[in-house]
Amino acid sequence: MKEVFVSILVLLVLVSDAKATNSNAETFLPCLRFRTGPEHPIYTPDNSTFVSTYLSYTKNKRCSNPNNNNLIAIIAAKHESHVQATLVCAKINGIQIRIRSGGHDYEGLSYISSVPFVILDMNNLRSITVDVSNKKAWVEAGATLGELYTKISEASKTLAFPAGTCPTVGAGGHIAGGGFGNLIRKYGLTVDHVVDAKLVDVDGNILDRSSMGEDLFWAIRGSGGASFGVILSWKLNLVEVPETLTVFKVNKSLEQGVTDVLYKWQHVSSKLPRELFLSASPGITKGAKSSEKTIAVTFSAMFLGSAKNLIAILDENLPELGIKREDCNEMSWIDTVTFWAGFSVGTPTSVLLERPLVPPGTFFKSKSDYVKKPIPKEGMDKIFKTMLQFNDVWMDWSPYGGVMEEIPANATAFPHRKGNLYKVQYFATWTDADATDANLGLMKELYEVAEPYVSSNPREAFLNYRDMDVGRNPSGETSVEEAKIYGTKYFLGNFEKLMDVKAKYDPYNFFRYEQSIPPLRIM
Repeated sequence: MKEVFVSILVLLVLVSDAKATNSNAETFLPCLRFRTGPEHPIYTPDNSTFVSTYLSYTKNKRCSNPNNNNLIAIIAAKHESHVQATLVCAKINGIQIRIRSGGHDYEGLSYISSVPFVILDMNNLRSITVDVSNKKAWVEAGATLGELYTKISEASKTLAFPAGTCPTVGAGGHIAGGGFGNLIRKYGLTVDHVVDAKLVDVDGNILDRSSMGEDLFWAIRGSGGASFGVILSWKLNLVEVPETLTVFKVNKSLEQGVTDVLYKWQHVSSKLPRELFLSASPGITKGAKSSEKTIAVTFSAMFLGSAKNLIAILDENLPELGIKREDCNEMSWIDTVTFWAGFSVGTPTSVLLERPLVPPGTFFKSKSDYVKKPIPKEGMDKIFKTMLQFNDVWMDWSPYGGVMEEIPANATAFPHRKGNLYKVQYFATWTDADATDANLGLMKELYEVAEPYVSSNPREAFLNYRDMDVGRNPSGETSVEEAKIYGTKYFLGNFEKLMDVKAKYDPYNFFRYEQSIPPLRIM
């Protein structure tokens, strides 16, 4: 009897355009349990821990909705076979999948949908192995960056990996989307150091680089990956760092002449030695009176070398910043990770292994831009004036240059390489749901104020800072023309090739969501 049932399942997998209905949802769970066994954790709305499981990896309260009637189940994969079974049963029943590793996607696309769906939760797949002699590491998709960094530092004091500064971000989505961090000017992006991967394709097969082919391997490095399959793990090239690095964070306000300093920063930050990453973060702070607000800019440095050499570089190139020895902290690479994550100097690095059980109760909205020419002072004044309308907003201006000028735009799916002075992130937070519309309106206004000073035709956007405002499709539908709107902003000239790869490996568009990459022609 079992063999007959399996044969029926295999036959049904070939059905190309199944539509999800209530009956489909009801048959999904028996299908999954048949394939995985009773010990596999599957959380449904009937489980007492369903809500806490949902909330544990949903970072944006604006998007969080554990009462979504379309959510059939959360599948907590503990083995790659669980991923395979989930794909097969979802495909049979015409049910969409949302893939969640760290849950940091800014628009909640890993845990929301307006059609029947399941969350494939990867956070239990977190194995990491480090090969010091070959300077390589394998990391599973559910591991956090903090776990990866810790494992590397335990194996070597002079190896590192160039990725993001938030330790609770999941490796799966972060690496797939491009992976931007403070080693970018020296070593580029995460995807520039991926040498292999394991992926479950639309037919439930586990592929590595040799079996998936170079075109699919190209596509998953920078596209987000979820349009093509489920990333199980990445094989990474590790990079060399000195035993001693130098960091600092200093603040300057409008009243202290920060506009002039920031204007000069725009001209020099992308031309500094590539060992130095010097970002600038304008944000709201208290003014001279408690009832007043002003703008202060935090300048943060990551330097692969000594404080003495760092000060010499800045004295020559940006003396207006006025950096002194007491501003600088020399430390190991792993200690710089805690520093950049916002912890005070001397915090034990064990904090990087913490996984909050419940996310902070905040709502947020983020957007991104790329700047190719310095913003004039009057433009900065307009931006700062708009920021002061918020209660809590900041921007992060991250310099380019260095090796990013040397890597072709089509080397990976991530295209934003040459010609950029810096990348901008906008980030607003609030705690009251009733303030959502006001904050979204202010963010739209801030984005419009910045428009004359950033990239255009198209106005580029960074995939890992998901923004539904740049274009979207409904959860259950895919318009190629609509996809071209957001696809061109995220991927520029690489979008056509990504659609070609999609047509080859997922022609019936099973892996789809609001900002997925469609096949050039939907079957």
